[in-house]
Amino acid sequence: MKNSISKIRLWTARVMSSIVILFMLFDGITKILKLKVMVDGTVEMGFAEHHVIIIGALGLVSAILYALPQTSILGAILLTGFFGGVIASHIRLDNPLISHTLFPVYFAVLTWGGIYLRDERLQTIFPIKRNRPTIDRNDSNDINMS
Repeated sequence: MKNSISKIRLWTARVMSSIVILFMLFDGITKILKLKVMVDGTVEMGFAEHHVIIIGALGLVSAILYALPQTSILGAILLTGFFGGVIASHIRLDNPLISHTLFPVYFAVLTWGGIYLRDERLQTIFPIKRNRPTIDRNDSNDINMS
């Protein structure tokens, strides 16, 4: 089966997905290693210190599943849930909208955008249609000479 996706589109998808994967790997690994900055940030979000490793592991597993082509959609679904929890935490803390609360939304867009651009199956399920002007051939633009 020939891949009909352009190279530019494929590379855009890869860059989008790579940003998500690298960020989530960094986030998960630093939480599992319990780096002070990550522990402090997670505690400030209202979680107990012993939750840091669990949160890191969940993010890491989701990112790994997303990175593997065979499980990328499952990984994207799990990451979407993960991002939803982050959004809820920021809303609960009344954090700034653009820089904090919507940050996971930006990553969700990158997550699904990366898959959407490279996976034609997803494009079939969720088609994005462009509104193109149509020409009605039945319009009587002809001059009627009777």
